[in-house]
Amino acid sequence: MLSIHTLLHPTDFSDQSQYAFWLACAMARDYGARLVVLHVAPLAAPLYYGEGMIPPDPEELCAAAQEKLNRLEAPNAGVRLERRLERGSAALEILRVGQEIQTDLIVMGTHGRTGLGRLLMGSVAEQVVRKAPCPVLTVKTPFPETTPAMQRTEAEAVLA
Repeated sequence: MLSIHTLLHPTDFSDQSQYAFWLACAMARDYGARLVVLHVAPLAAPLYYGEGMIPPDPEELCAAAQEKLNRLEAPNAGVRLERRLERGSAALEILRVGQEIQTDLIVMGTHGRTGLGRLLMGSVAEQVVRKAPCPVLTVKTPFPETTPAMQRTEAEAVLA
């Protein structure tokens, strides 16, 4: 059986990440493991409009991301939850932090893009799966026809 002491959950605050977070919380509870929730803020790229450019304020971006991280609460009080905010390339930072904290398992959401979408957008999950020194569990969202009430019931069942 896999010995899990530290779980890493990278989040981009999307719905896909939320489902992975619920699963990571359930696993952390069941294994008595610590759960490190990581958000990687991208290095700010300027916004272009017409002939002008607006450079985003990196401090504002980080403050907003930190606020979202602080609002993430484990549904079970028994989960040891730590929050981390890093800046840089998502895949590289996830891998770096994973090694730094000696994670036993990475639990992350995936957008499930294929074809041209994956080619244009890249896939952080794919890069992490290929290069991580530990197992990686990728979580897709439930079926689209699932209603919000059913989703909460399913998530509660996982966490029970």
